[in-house]
Amino acid sequence: MTVCAIEITTTAPFTIAADGSYAARLAGDGEARYPERWTLGGPEPYAVPLPLAQPEEADSEVLALADGRVLIHRRVERRHAFALLYPTGGAADGPRTGELPLGAVEPGEEGVRICLLPPSPDGCGAFALAASSAGTTVWRVAGGPFGPVARIPGRCSGGVWLDRTGRLLALDRELDGTTKAVAVDLGRGGEVSPLLQIAEGSDDRLLLADPDSGLLLIRSDAPGEPRLGWGVLGSSLPVRFPECLRGEAGTPFAVQPGQALMPETCGVALRLEEGGIGLWRPADRHVFRLAAPEGWLGTGLWSPQGRLHLPYATPETPCGIAGLNLPVSPPPPVLLDPPPPAAPRPVPLQQAPL
Repeated sequence: MTVCAIEITTTAPFTIAADGSYAARLAGDGEARYPERWTLGGPEPYAVPLPLAQPEEADSEVLALADGRVLIHRRVERRHAFALLYPTGGAADGPRTGELPLGAVEPGEEGVRICLLPPSPDGCGAFALAASSAGTTVWRVAGGPFGPVARIPGRCSGGVWLDRTGRLLALDRELDGTTKAVAVDLGRGGEVSPLLQIAEGSDDRLLLADPDSGLLLIRSDAPGEPRLGWGVLGSSLPVRFPECLRGEAGTPFAVQPGQALMPETCGVALRLEEGGIGLWRPADRHVFRLAAPEGWLGTGLWSPQGRLHLPYATPETPCGIAGLNLPVSPPPPVLLDPPPPAAPRPVPLQQAPL
């Protein structure tokens, strides 16, 4: 097949497995890049390099799986190849990294972008997104038969899992000049349902979701400018755009799990544009802005108890985890003569059929 203008995009450079047991990144710089696996499940994190005979290109992607293997996505001429890497523990003069090829995708149209989706919640599956103006294909690349599992009209981006089984996937679909989040049921042949319809002409993107509480983190221009908001999957209440998040250029990267039926109490971590970290709860009226640890790798993981774990790497500590607790919110100010409440604006949030 003749392929033109194939573009590879890179997601987070440090990816954490769905259960938080392992993580992976491309370590090194220049022409000496190699995959590196971090073990996070023990008392102290430690890193295991997974080099091969040839260094990796800077645009390669890696994804940590819950069984300790690392999925790698490479561009090889006109193909996008996928393989599993794992430490072999062989002899001193033998290879230290085993490689299991899985398959390759060779797009047949122009302007195709191929990238890995976030780790599947089941811990073993992995999927890739091949998007173009003609349509988008979801490929299974690990954890089952290699091949396409869904075809969606329109150009899709993003990727957020809505359940714990790896069946319901939310994508931001650009169609007819407008971007709306849709739910894709991979268990029903890629059936597509509307997920966000805040206003008819607004761009509504889903950034993060927590299956336990149903909390959704959204970016939309429905209020007149792009703003961060939150809603609850399946709720009839409108999407809310807190004043404390107005003008906030941060991107949410982690949500506290385990808060069943209590989305307002979930801790949310934001990667701020100026380089710091913002901590916030939907029930709060305040964003706590904190300095990021030196060498922070741009992502993290909440514990159910409300502690945020942040991976970092420095020359002195090549594999480290810093911990933050969500501070207690200050009490709201007392208003002696409160103004009358404003009439709520109806902003419906739709749910894909589960």
